[in-house]
Amino acid sequence: MPLYEKSHSWGEFVFDWAWAQAYERAGLDYYPKLVSAVPFTPAQSTRMLLRDQDDQEAAKILLTAAVQLAEDTDCSSLHVQFPTPADLSICKELSLKVRKDCQFHWHNQNYTDFDEFLGTFSAKKRKKVRQDRRRVAQAGISFRRLHGHEMDASLWRVAYELISITFMRRGSMPYFDLSFFETIAAELADNILIIFAEQNDKAIAAAIFFESHDTLYGRYWGSDDHYDALHFETCYYQGIEYCIDSGKRAFEPGTQGEHKIARGFSPQETNSAHWLRHPEFFAAIGEYLNEEARHVDRYMDAVEKHSPYRE
Repeated sequence: MPLYEKSHSWGEFVFDWAWAQAYERAGLDYYPKLVSAVPFTPAQSTRMLLRDQDDQEAAKILLTAAVQLAEDTDCSSLHVQFPTPADLSICKELSLKVRKDCQFHWHNQNYTDFDEFLGTFSAKKRKKVRQDRRRVAQAGISFRRLHGHEMDASLWRVAYELISITFMRRGSMPYFDLSFFETIAAELADNILIIFAEQNDKAIAAAIFFESHDTLYGRYWGSDDHYDALHFETCYYQGIEYCIDSGKRAFEPGTQGEHKIARGFSPQETNSAHWLRHPEFFAAIGEYLNEEARHVDRYMDAVEKHSPYRE
């Protein structure tokens, strides 16, 4: 069960800054904490690596040992981020508190092409998507898909510069350096997809995706300037088209963003599980998570009403 001992909460996509502040106000240390997650990856996958994934007793032993490790190393807490339903069930059984959140995912209903997918929208929503795509086409922008084995050092520099510009425009530095992407492309050449947007034979934007055999995961995006509707086209519509063309079952474009609803993405529950060493805080956060879950349910119901799909 891979674990990280962390002195901050960056890169997790399960936000517990308020918990850390509450600890600080009480004169307690929230950091270090133990986290079971894939860094910078808000996607569900197993957190307990078992020869037999159905071996619940082995899973309980691992999770119990992780809690004990947090105790032994004076960590404030243990956090299991984006576990599978099976892992989450074990967490519940061992009395970890479950946190509910929401992402927006696209599901392939065996569409033959983008037009068939768009045909499931109401007329008004369908018109909006077509307007988005038309603006991009009228700007003379075209798209090119490349997998990891098709990317050379010069192409990676272009993609990285575009991503860096967008990070810095938002007031932060990129999470990773150029060598990270080059290494990932070499190690997982068939699992990384880059979509370039090009105008006048120049790359003006890029989106980086990862993919499994049945799911596409949107991760990083960047452009050298603002172009009308280009973000929607590069990150969402192009990703959906790729999923349809390659037979992918689902597309997970990342966290947050109600604007994804109008582009055909639907609210999807996500979870994490938490144990805190301080009993009073553990009880208080449990109550908070119950109330937060009700808020998430209301939020999902509200955004679902803006779905573009015909009833």
